[in-house]
Amino acid sequence: MNLPVLTIASGNQRKVSEISEMLDVLSLKVEKQPEYLNVEETGNTYFENALLKAKAAALETKTWALADDSGLEVDVLDGRPGIYSARYAKNNDEKIKKLINELSESPYRSARFISCMVLCDPLGNLVKDTTGICWGEILKNPKYPNGEFESIFWVKEANCVYGELSQSQLNKLGSRGKAAKIMSPFLKKEIGLS
Repeated sequence: MNLPVLTIASGNQRKVSEISEMLDVLSLKVEKQPEYLNVEETGNTYFENALLKAKAAALETKTWALADDSGLEVDVLDGRPGIYSARYAKNNDEKIKKLINELSESPYRSARFISCMVLCDPLGNLVKDTTGICWGEILKNPKYPNGEFESIFWVKEANCVYGELSQSQLNKLGSRGKAAKIMSPFLKKEIGLS
């Protein structure tokens, strides 16, 4: 029996692997998008960016496509860096320095990781979108060197920074894991796995 194909609309192998593992309970052949496919994130929301990516991957591969767009939102910074998290500064060290400087000595450090997932059918039609949120706070210093935002985002429920969460904790507490959990039943139904 040929398994249905789901293309993860990302060139980021870590993201593809993470989403694949989160959907592991489903009988799917998961593939990453073609290397040459590069979709510019011109949307004004996580949803718009995820839709751009999922639609492009679906139309290019003629398969079901799942995309996610995510970011870090800090309350006292009015939700920044938000959809611009990946482009907040030129590299991870600069991103962390910039965020810590913007927060300065503020006692208000609440933040959240948000992940919006979008599923498109092989014709590029939107089928479902889901959002997952992981609540936490920004530490004054990174927990480990050379990390991304995950090294300064404290997840109270897990008593560690986001970057130290195990895969099972990411599936349960992480923003992408929460979005994937909501998406899974729709994947089963729409792709005909149930």
